[in-house]
Amino acid sequence: PRLIHLWWSVGVDVSLSSPGSRDSRRHHHPPPRPTCWNSIWTVRNRGIFLMYSHTAAMAAVTYALLVSFFAEARVGNLPTSMLRTRPTTRQLPYSHRLSLLSQLGNSQQSNRKKIHSSVTANMDQSEAEPQLEAAEPLGVLLLNLGGPETLEDVEPFLYNLFADPDIIRLPSALKSLQPFIAKILSSSRAPKSKEAYESIGGGSPLREITEQQAQALEEALRSKGQDAKVYVAMRYWKPFTEDSIEQIKKDGLKQLVILPLYPQFSISTSGSSLRLLADIFKQDKQLEDLKHTVIPSWYQRPGYVKAMCDLIETELEKFENKEKVEIFFSAHGVPKSYVDEAFDPYQDEMEHSVQLIMRELRERGVKNHETLAYQSRVGPVEWLQPYTEDAIQDLAKKGVDDLLVVPISFVNEHIETLEEIDMEYRELAEEAGIKNWGRVPALNSYPVFIEDLADAVLEAKPYIGSIGGYSDDMALVPGGPVDELIDTYDNAAEQPLVAWEWGFTRNAETINGRIAMIALAALSAVDLLRLM
Repeated sequence: PRLIHLWWSVGVDVSLSSPGSRDSRRHHHPPPRPTCWNSIWTVRNRGIFLMYSHTAAMAAVTYALLVSFFAEARVGNLPTSMLRTRPTTRQLPYSHRLSLLSQLGNSQQSNRKKIHSSVTANMDQSEAEPQLEAAEPLGVLLLNLGGPETLEDVEPFLYNLFADPDIIRLPSALKSLQPFIAKILSSSRAPKSKEAYESIGGGSPLREITEQQAQALEEALRSKGQDAKVYVAMRYWKPFTEDSIEQIKKDGLKQLVILPLYPQFSISTSGSSLRLLADIFKQDKQLEDLKHTVIPSWYQRPGYVKAMCDLIETELEKFENKEKVEIFFSAHGVPKSYVDEAFDPYQDEMEHSVQLIMRELRERGVKNHETLAYQSRVGPVEWLQPYTEDAIQDLAKKGVDDLLVVPISFVNEHIETLEEIDMEYRELAEEAGIKNWGRVPALNSYPVFIEDLADAVLEAKPYIGSIGGYSDDMALVPGGPVDELIDTYDNAAEQPLVAWEWGFTRNAETINGRIAMIALAALSAVDLLRLM
């Protein structure tokens, strides 16, 4: 109402009334000030000032309103990263989103190569692209979550998990309370978690399986002519990342490929481990000579897709009516705020991963319907949906009798496959009416999978120590040195969204609000002057 009143008064009182007319002064101003004031600020000059200031205020308000409908939020000097484009596509249908992400990926990959060329143009060839001797051993660091090996390990493992600011994301003002909150959560959840681990043998098999994968990868690299040493670094339990880095230093390695064992990137998994590594590299001067690169995600690799399809087809053959089986992809969930506010690309990469696997299955003649859902939700906040437990019940209500669960975000058997899926969700499914249950095993050391990881490492090797890093055209997260990747993500997450959208976008509303406040302040100042 205030804006409408001001708009009307500007349009009528100023435009139609003579600026210095007696009627105008009689209706809008108190009795004249002393002569000294009138000598400085004459009626005519005051009227001219009011006319121009009202006109400027009208222009500001008009521009603010136009911004809310025709907004292009331009933010300069942002790092070239697909991470910041993810939120701008979330409003689109998934198929359109994938097409747009693919186009943006190709464009930004090209831009990154141009930047690399311009930066290295004046550098020596040996400096621009380090020539690493073939005989020089290559280090590979596998990153994983870790898990308690005994029941006594459960509570300290949970404390390490909840003390991670990438897992429990607190406001800046409450960061100092993180250890206290972690202690409370780990103590309260330990009894139930111990029961779960006891049901699968008294501890997690994650370390054993990951070390088997490391050995298999080392052998695969050597069979391809690359002398390699593969290390395992767990985030929340032994062998801790710090211990693995110390071993790499003792072994005197000069080149390292960092490979998270998470097919899809998330700030709560790969991101947390990489942030820890970035801190270690910054604090330890002995690591300055250790050249490295990161493969942040690899769900789009053909070997991974083929391996997943092989295991799915094998399990489908165990059903009597395999054509009627619902292929149920169950991914580890994350809070929805990670995606919407922290710009985590996890959901986009997960959905794209399912699409690539189903495309390969279609080419193999598998025409089954699929569902993607998210498991492991804890706490009161909203997580990515649909939730696995809800999706299973909904499928049962629709008459689905045969269900094949695919643990798509896990490449190792551990508590969330052996207990949560095999026990909790299976019991839920049978109670809901699912008659035939199946579960695809985790990839573990499946030969096709290990061979593809070895190829990924060799493809990344030429980028060790160079500007930028290896990135697949479809990847949403760029490769490169760990500090560069983390800085890129943090800068992208801290900046406003970069978008061209019609309507009331977040950027439009921010710009509109600021301009409107300036305009209102200007109009208020004009009103005060008119009353003087």
